[in-house]
Amino acid sequence: MPVNVLMPALSPTMEKGKLAKWLKKEGDAVKSGDVLAEIETDKATMEVEAVDEGTVGKLLIPAGTEDVLVNTPIAVILGEGEKMGQGAAPAPKPTAPPPAAVAAAPPPAPAPAAPPAPARAEGARIFASPLARRVAKQKGIDIATLLGSGPHGRIVVKDVDSAKPAAQPAAKPAAAAIAPPPSDEQVLKLFAEGSYELVPHDGLRKVIARRLTESKQTIPHFYVSVDVAIDHLLDLRERLNLQAPKDKEGKPLWKISVNDFIIKAMAMALIKVPDANVTWTETAMVKHKHADIGVAVSIPGGLITPIVRSAELKGLARISTEMKDYAARARNRKLKPEEYTGGSAAISNMGMLNVKSFAAIVNPPHASILAVGSGERRPVVRGNGIVIEQQMTITLSTDHRCIDGALGAEFIGAIKSHLEEPGLMLV
Repeated sequence: MPVNVLMPALSPTMEKGKLAKWLKKEGDAVKSGDVLAEIETDKATMEVEAVDEGTVGKLLIPAGTEDVLVNTPIAVILGEGEKMGQGAAPAPKPTAPPPAAVAAAPPPAPAPAAPPAPARAEGARIFASPLARRVAKQKGIDIATLLGSGPHGRIVVKDVDSAKPAAQPAAKPAAAAIAPPPSDEQVLKLFAEGSYELVPHDGLRKVIARRLTESKQTIPHFYVSVDVAIDHLLDLRERLNLQAPKDKEGKPLWKISVNDFIIKAMAMALIKVPDANVTWTETAMVKHKHADIGVAVSIPGGLITPIVRSAELKGLARISTEMKDYAARARNRKLKPEEYTGGSAAISNMGMLNVKSFAAIVNPPHASILAVGSGERRPVVRGNGIVIEQQMTITLSTDHRCIDGALGAEFIGAIKSHLEEPGLMLV
């Protein structure tokens, strides 16, 4: 029986992707495990493999098609002797009626108007119980507009209770409502025609824009900054790199970076301050048992955050090796979804770009992100004198729903302690 090849879900949050390239054409023979196509998500390029052997009967989605929904049939594999039309399920059709059908549908009949209340003669005496008058006044109901159901038409409390209060004028807002963002057309009108070119957003940029906008709109950010003396760290880094063993070609097996020390220090701080190693949900605080650290890696068109799992248990050399591998595959969009999803905290390091300090945006499910500036020689007061030290500024952004100010200060203090005395990472 013909088998449909479906658009795969390459990550738990994937809803659609781009069918970048077909590696097989109609009529080609395939066996289980053969790569049929390449799929691009917002952060990675993945391969779709055949699960059965047979012949490619039909390619349902052209190469280059964007926004293909997960579980949409993209190709049909035929068994031996089969032909198209012998049982393969067709591509799903939209469940909503086409626009023309919607336009042709008759408009719904208007709801019948409520019958008008019988009029009371002008100037006629209004019979109502004292309680009904008091309740009507409290509710803002004009007693003269009601008809009584009591003896001789007397208005009683139940008549007031069944009536609706008179419409009140809308209260004047205390502040003007937030205006929607300007449309594309409104923005382009600000620039002379021919003075620009339009570069459409790719999937990565759209996802970054959406997630970070949601983060700033929903997460109450809190920021703390400290300066860190890193002379001891730099000395230790130099000694460790000089003692790195060599491979067969004479190249050192590791080259530890300052960023590797920061990853290790943040992981150790999360274990030391476990209340900061959390993720917020609406019903419970998720307390993590290990320190899984996301590290922002710049790639063409945006960034991606591979996760160093259980970083508190790994040595600096292993962290360094993992990060070099992650960075290389991230730039080629070859990371697997499980390598860049999850984590409880993150690091964004712009020290190599000569940035003194900055504040990063928390990206859920992380509850914090550490922004790292460049190291520089600064005059520092020690005792009654001034000395020159190598220092860098780090800024911790936290989700204030789960990491309060005092806890954030304790957390960044633990990071600072491990960076200024890197021997603490060994005990």
